[in-house]
Order: sequence, then C-alpha cells, then structure tokens
Amino acid sequence: MAKVLMKGNEAIAEAAITAGCRFFFGYPITPQNQIPEYMSKRLPELGGTFVQAESEVAAINMVYGAAGAGARVMTSSSSPGISLKQEGISYIACAELPCLIVNMVRSGPGLGGILPSQGDYFQAVKGGGHGDYKLITLAPSSVQEAVDLVMLGFDLADQYRNPVMVLGDGMIGQMMEPAEFSVYKKRSLPPKDWAATGWKDKSKPPALINSLFIEPEEMSAQTARMQKKYAEIEKNETLVEEYMTEDAEYIIAAYGTTSRVAKSAAQMARKEGLKVGLIRPITLWPYPSETFAKAAQRVKGILTVEMNTGQMVEDVRLAVAGRVPVAFYGTVGGFVPGQKEIIKHIRAMKEGK
Repeated sequence: MAKVLMKGNEAIAEAAITAGCRFFFGYPITPQNQIPEYMSKRLPELGGTFVQAESEVAAINMVYGAAGAGARVMTSSSSPGISLKQEGISYIACAELPCLIVNMVRSGPGLGGILPSQGDYFQAVKGGGHGDYKLITLAPSSVQEAVDLVMLGFDLADQYRNPVMVLGDGMIGQMMEPAEFSVYKKRSLPPKDWAATGWKDKSKPPALINSLFIEPEEMSAQTARMQKKYAEIEKNETLVEEYMTEDAEYIIAAYGTTSRVAKSAAQMARKEGLKVGLIRPITLWPYPSETFAKAAQRVKGILTVEMNTGQMVEDVRLAVAGRVPVAFYGTVGGFVPGQKEIIKHIRAMKEGK
C-alpha cells in the first residue's frame, strides 16, 4: 500500500481499523473529533459498531463491556473527557481487559483551550483513576508513528490484558503527513479464553469479568498479580529513541511533538559547537529510566523540554538520581517550545546558571 497524506486523527482511526478494531464508543470533544467522525463512517462499512454515547462516562463503560466479550475496542477523547473516563479506566485495568484509549491532549486545566499541550502526562503514567494500576502509555511524535503505535497498542493490550493509552496532542491530531498502513504485523497472541462470550460448555466454569474483590485476601492476590504483570511489561516493552547521544555532553529529554523541535534544536546546537543529543521516550510507561541512568554517567547535564509546567522532568530526575543536573524548560497555553529557547537553556546549563 502506498503512503497516503492524512490528518493525524484520521490516520489513527484508520490504523485502528487496520489492526482489527470493530467497536468504537466515544463522545465528541476538540481537538480529537475527526477520530469518532472517521469511525462513524468506516465502521458501519465493515460491519463494525460505532456509538456516540450520551457521555464520556457511558462511553468508557461501553468499552468495558465490549472488551469483556473479547472484542478489539477503542475510545478517544481529549483531556477533560479523559478525566471523566478515569473511573471506568480503573475498573477496566482491575478486570484486566484489553482496550485502546487515545488522548489528544489540549491545554488546561479546567476546560482550558483546544491548542496542544502535554499537561496530561501525570494523569496517564501515574494512574489518573483510583487504586494501584498502570496504563501502557505510548507517545507518538509523527503521524506515521501514531499509526504504528496504535497498531502496536492493540497487540500490547491483548498480550498483557491491560488498557493501553496513546498519548498525543492537538498538533499530532491536526497535522497532515504521509502514512502507510501495510506495515502491521500482528503479534502471536494468547487466545481470549477468558472472554465472556456465552456459557456454551457447561463442563467448564463460566467466564466472569469482575473488578470487585470484597475479601482482603482476594484483593491482595489480584493486586499482586497485576504488579507481576507490570514488571514483565517493564522488562519487555520499554521503547526509546536516542539521537546523537554517543558523544553528547548535554542531553535534551522530550517526547511527542515537542521532541521534533528538540531534535532540530540539537542539530542547531551542534552547528554552534555544543555537543547536544536527544533521548525521546516512546513508552512513557514503562519509562526508559535505564537509558537516562546510563546517560547520566557520561553527560554534564540534561534539559527536559515539555509543553507543561514540569511533569516528565520528575521521572528524569528519579532516573538520574542526582548524578547530573536536570533543568526544565516548558511552555503552556498552547505555545510550542522554540529551538532558540532550548539552546539558550542548554547554554545556561553549560555556564552554570
């Protein structure tokens, strides 16, 4: 299949369909509306199901139901809408059900604005809902990578029976870039013999989908099983890009669309005599802490660049454990970090300011 010029949101929707998603439940909110709009047209053509629910709360519980039946299912929203889904996401995580959740982040807090932001990092990777659970969180930096990570996300969800979030932003959703969809190669996945699809064989116990554990022993055992699974995910599924880090004296840490600006800034810095590289987490959880820890043994400083007031920077500081200085440069309100400002902050680190 040739590359197709597509808007990010529409490419995400088509990638989900290519990966076998046939159920979508959502509620409109800018700047992700092209995802449900595209799904509302395409899914009926394929015999799938699209429902614009009466609310975000209803939508995520519809996802719970379809996931419990073993379907490949997704929902999408933007910031305040994702907040409304948090109770359902926690239920889905505890019931160990696979699904894909897309958050095209808008500026906030509150209703905020419709311009791009990375202000939902904490919500995504620290558990936006209640209890001890984790979302596998994928952060694309281009339309093609959004396509690839959506496809990967469905496989990860099925392999580990865990909700997966694709954390983009309004810029990823609205930009147009070439994308190819023929690259999907489905992983070898375990059968969904746990799914509630009807109790046909009475010689076997019925499938029970549940996130309620009254007895403390049962709740403790369930939590321990989930934590064991998370450790396996951390061991096997961490993704990170390193760019010009071999001889770098300073590292920029950035993810998503911000990393594209950071990569250009590193190139500009090199022309100005500064040895700068980039570490880009692709999985925000599991976080590539080991990559940062190793970098801290050879560089003089790390600058974290985000479209927020400082969120991922905390994970960078935890990873380097005080071995090198970690500075922060952030923008809010929909403003995007600039290359010159990034270089200015690198120079300030070099001069000890």
